[in-house]
Amino acid sequence: MTERYYLNALGMINSLGSGKVAVKSHLFAGDTSGMQRQGGFLHDETVMAGAVSCPLPAIPEELAGYDSRNNRMLLAALQEIEDEIRAAIDKFGPDRVAVILGTSTSGISDNEPGIAEKVRTGHFPEGFDYHRQDNASLALFARSYFGLSGLAMTISTACTSSAKTLASARRMMAAGLCDAAIVGGADTLCRLTMNGFASLDLLSPVLCNPFSKNRNGINIGEGAAVFLMSREPSPVGLAGIGETSDAYHMSTPDPEGLGAFTAMRDALDQSGLAPEDIAYLNLHGTATQLNDSVEAKAVYELLGAVPCSSTKPLTGHTLGAAGSTELGFLWLALQAEEGILPPHIWDHGVDPDLPPLNLVETGTNVPDARAMMTNSFAFGGNNISVILSKEME
Repeated sequence: MTERYYLNALGMINSLGSGKVAVKSHLFAGDTSGMQRQGGFLHDETVMAGAVSCPLPAIPEELAGYDSRNNRMLLAALQEIEDEIRAAIDKFGPDRVAVILGTSTSGISDNEPGIAEKVRTGHFPEGFDYHRQDNASLALFARSYFGLSGLAMTISTACTSSAKTLASARRMMAAGLCDAAIVGGADTLCRLTMNGFASLDLLSPVLCNPFSKNRNGINIGEGAAVFLMSREPSPVGLAGIGETSDAYHMSTPDPEGLGAFTAMRDALDQSGLAPEDIAYLNLHGTATQLNDSVEAKAVYELLGAVPCSSTKPLTGHTLGAAGSTELGFLWLALQAEEGILPPHIWDHGVDPDLPPLNLVETGTNVPDARAMMTNSFAFGGNNISVILSKEME
């Protein structure tokens, strides 16, 4: 890769807090207090989930047609870096800043009462608008909010959605279609998702427990994380991306882990880095039996004893927002003066059937960290690994 690309600014919100300062504080402390039992999603029972409890900003009146919890979540993250985005628009022009965002739920939660009424009565309620749950709504809202006139697209590839926005943005910039891009994603809790995972017997009734012999499923979360991405040098660079597809099964990863392994290897090859150059790996780590088994095998084979952790016990699995959320954690870790890493929260129940991963304890420091990787794997065997690097001054 001859051209260099950078993540110039980060805005985020999730169950750890609203904004980088709050998220950073709770992330490195391994604070799971944002994971709480929530009602209203499954019939007659509560479920452990990472919900955002703070108030969200209102959608501007002139954009009321885009109003949904998902877009309000996105707006909270966008407003944290609004100054940087508007400076890029002033520099490059409104037609040269692209919007490439990822989601899996969009505004489904806002439409679920109307869909339920249609099932009961045969008619949608007055004011029901399908476009609220249209995946395109996310990118179209952001483009309209900033008055942009260039490229806008939403990627929806389940749990890899927001990580893949960086790959798409890089291709668009390399093709000369834009000079900067708003990338990342947002997803919000909804009954459709909760009941879907419940039907697959994948929801854990307690805090998820990645890579433990006692792991028994995932927790779902919500949030948003967005970056301004450009060729303008900044402290965090995009070093490499690897994308693969298992072509194995609609909801089950290839048990041999070839797709996961190849995605990580391709990211390394593209970055020009060796496995020992990776100071930390953010694992996909959903705490399901097969996902953890496959990922542990691929990670150990390629990266050996790399310090690693799954942060999903801290936020829940934020689905379409997971990729950019966990990239945000790398962004924060690379710039942390103390070199502290996101910890792996679990019961320390070692699974003898898994390779011995180097799971990060709370308070672990790597002061000289220069490169970090994150994995995102999705239904359909869709895989992406991304490496971020700390740029030398």
